[in-house]
Amino acid sequence: MAEIVGVIGVTHNPLMWAALRESTPEDLVSVAANFDRLSRMVEELKPDVIVMIASDHFHMLMMSNMPAFMIGKSPDIRAGHPNERRVFGLEPTWVGGDPDLAAHLLGGRDLAPGFDFAFSDEPWLDHSFLVPLHFLTPRLELPVVPVFTNCNSPPIPTAARFAQLGAHLARAIRSFPGERRVLVVGSGHLAHELGGPRQFLGASPDPGFDEKAVMWMARGEVGAAVLATSFQRLTEAGNESYQFLNFITCLAVADGEPAAFAEGTPTRFGNLPFFSWDLE
Repeated sequence: MAEIVGVIGVTHNPLMWAALRESTPEDLVSVAANFDRLSRMVEELKPDVIVMIASDHFHMLMMSNMPAFMIGKSPDIRAGHPNERRVFGLEPTWVGGDPDLAAHLLGGRDLAPGFDFAFSDEPWLDHSFLVPLHFLTPRLELPVVPVFTNCNSPPIPTAARFAQLGAHLARAIRSFPGERRVLVVGSGHLAHELGGPRQFLGASPDPGFDEKAVMWMARGEVGAAVLATSFQRLTEAGNESYQFLNFITCLAVADGEPAAFAEGTPTRFGNLPFFSWDLE
């Protein structure tokens, strides 16, 4: 049977990725240290596969076709888009997949109870997947089951729905009949503004939200996180704060256990999230 060996939640900020490509600026020293810490955790856990929860940024999915939740089930997965190479220096590549595990998460012959997932046999990952993978698994050697969530194009699923997604993923992974050591990785933001008046202020657009968000993870407070992250509250925190919902999924996968490590690291890009749960 499969087991969940750990859960990790991290930032995927592509500007941060670009800033760290050749050197470590002073304000990103702690960010680099946190990624090193979590990459060592991955090495120690020795997972066979990563189930990854992240949100496409209008690269593969557009408003003409925007599922709430979608699972990629290809054995070979394309990653990185041309504009991401041009703007951020993120080279396009390929990663392996795990179609058997992906099909099981979808429900097998019938869709999973309570979830009408979309699926793709040709998933194409953007920086929300690729940046964390580069930091956590620099050789990109682990197969990935991508779970796409709509955190960018309203209407988006409620926070309660993201918690239910985490509970489903935990049950489905543990019921998979094959042998797998599974690492679950979530990718998202704390308070974050993109293209709005609070972009590039050199600090978080909503430090109060960040403080509470880190506390929810550190204390394992799934219910409090769900109640406090309405669409309106996330909008107030910043127009790209919705991707915090992916971390609620992570917390639910961890069965509401307090995170072993929880931090919003201050940088020029705002507070960047780092969370981890060692479930072994």
